[in-house]
Amino acid sequence: MPPHESRRTGLVLAVLTALLVSMLPQLSSPAQAHGTIINPASRAYQCWQTWGSQHTNPAMQTQDPMCWQAFQANPDTMWNWMSALRDGLGAQFQAKTPDGQLCSNALTRNDSLNRPGAWKTTNVTSNFTVQLYDQASHGADYFKVYVSKQGYNPATQTLGWGNLDFITQTGKYAPANNISFNINTSGYTGHHILFVIWQASHLDQAYMWCSDVNFA
Repeated sequence: MPPHESRRTGLVLAVLTALLVSMLPQLSSPAQAHGTIINPASRAYQCWQTWGSQHTNPAMQTQDPMCWQAFQANPDTMWNWMSALRDGLGAQFQAKTPDGQLCSNALTRNDSLNRPGAWKTTNVTSNFTVQLYDQASHGADYFKVYVSKQGYNPATQTLGWGNLDFITQTGKYAPANNISFNINTSGYTGHHILFVIWQASHLDQAYMWCSDVNFA
């Protein structure tokens, strides 16, 4: 190959390499970095926390079948546990979130979180603390908190609005990585779903999660 053609080929390869490198952060970064309820752990967070470092371990299929089916359906649900958000709902949560899609926040990529089954539970008493971890420190206009009704069975039923008891709506929270608030309930026993809506402060951005709890 003549020297001038060799130099030209080298230049073209260098430009292509630079373009590919510049694209990598966009291709490999999470969808958006925000947060989730870490205690009692939301479904995606519990699966990521327990199995993220060993997500190909076949033991998950028998030890934690609900996380297994979630990883099989879409591992991104767990890798992006902090990104279950929708924009511009205008607080019309019920009108814009169909029954059976509450645990996924009506996001198709997270549909495995809606599936009934033996999700791992966190033991709680009638009065307990909810903890949010927010990587981006957005703060909250408020949190709306619900608990599934006594008699509803998370192992066999998908979650609809009619299956929920409204517990409380909090006040506003300043931007912070960690936000905690107390929940007071009565009359619940056994496996229930804690359903939390986070209305973030920086934009009209709503997050919805299901956490599985056992009222002991």
